[in-house]
Amino acid sequence: MAASSNSSLSGSSVSSDAEEYQPPIWKSYLYQLQQEAPRPKRIICPGEVENRPKYYGREFHGIISREQADELLGGVEGAYILRESQRQPGCYTLALRFGNQTLNYRLFYDGKHFVGEKRFESIHDLVTDGLITLYIETKASEYISKMTTNPIYEHIGYATLLREKVSRRLSRSKNESRKASVTNEEHTAVEKVHTFRGPHWCEYCANFMWGLIAQGVRCSDCGLNVHKQCSKHVPNDCQPDLKRIKKVYCCDLTTLVKAHNMQRPMVVDICIREIEARGLKSEGLYRVSGFTEHIEDVKMAFDRDGEKADISANIYPDINIITGALKLYFRDLPIPVITYDTYSKFIDAAKISSADERLEAVHDVLMLLPPAHYETLRYLMIHLKKVTLNEKDNFMNAENLGIVFGPTLMRPPEDSTLTTLHDMRYQKLIVQILIENEDVLF
Repeated sequence: MAASSNSSLSGSSVSSDAEEYQPPIWKSYLYQLQQEAPRPKRIICPGEVENRPKYYGREFHGIISREQADELLGGVEGAYILRESQRQPGCYTLALRFGNQTLNYRLFYDGKHFVGEKRFESIHDLVTDGLITLYIETKASEYISKMTTNPIYEHIGYATLLREKVSRRLSRSKNESRKASVTNEEHTAVEKVHTFRGPHWCEYCANFMWGLIAQGVRCSDCGLNVHKQCSKHVPNDCQPDLKRIKKVYCCDLTTLVKAHNMQRPMVVDICIREIEARGLKSEGLYRVSGFTEHIEDVKMAFDRDGEKADISANIYPDINIITGALKLYFRDLPIPVITYDTYSKFIDAAKISSADERLEAVHDVLMLLPPAHYETLRYLMIHLKKVTLNEKDNFMNAENLGIVFGPTLMRPPEDSTLTTLHDMRYQKLIVQILIENEDVLF
């Protein structure tokens, strides 16, 4: 799943077409429970506590025992204090009254307050969220465990609408080749924990998403909002929503091609078309750098105008600006064209001494690339082969292009300067092999 359409109390529509989409009936039980949850009651220390941490307030009572804390809370549901541990000075505890007992939580601060994964600006928010969670999980544990058994996702909204959109697009093409599979591939979407402002309902199970912050996850491709536990049941083949793709550079390659229903990113097609039209004989093509400011201008043009970006000779007469913009696009990809998952396999293949066995190994690893990555790499290698055919004019052979594109197309998973330096010759060799054998490998 990848993130940002918001449901509201009234139930927002995923589609503007009222005939295609009927808003679901949101289930109110968990929302009602959140409204019933105990409210936090801060027990203030009557005196000034010496050495009180500056990020705690008057709810801090200094070094006291659990028994003393329990007595201060007075059996009041939702009451809380902060104390310093008697056994471990410098360690702090939240003592909270809930369910007719005093609960003690180790408290941490790193600029925000936390006892678990969630981080809060204030102790009051932390306690409020904690009481809501405790109350709902106590009152509705069985209900929560069964939330995913009757999902609305399968019947309305994203799953149906996106499946219909994809099938309509795909029905216009009979091409079943690997190249065509790019826009219909399964995409491992990116789930991001999200804080929803105002009441929100899960678009998988239709139940309320409880808590003050980090109530669920949002898909960064299609915008689906779901509980964290519901996200495990949502298919990974969501269709990215163009409204959520705010830029071209720095965007996941698969996400971009799926959102635009293309085989390759538009940047690659447009730049290569321009380079082949007027730059194949340019000396030092891809090795010579263009002005950084102008390359950034091209990047902004693509981010702003997409496929309508004007990179013609009238605007950018220096072809090195266009080659620089293309290389920058590849460098800015969050996952390189040669993915992190396949990086070590390509490096291992480059180390094989036998040329025939090495070529076979490279071919096998190519088959592991996601379709969008494979198609982009294939198209680029065909182009770079054309560049080498003009070597007498541009002085760029496959080895020279390997030096340029090796570290651009493949990066080690770990951010290690030592690994990068050690692998540079193998990166160069892989690209050189891909260029020289593009007709065989692809």
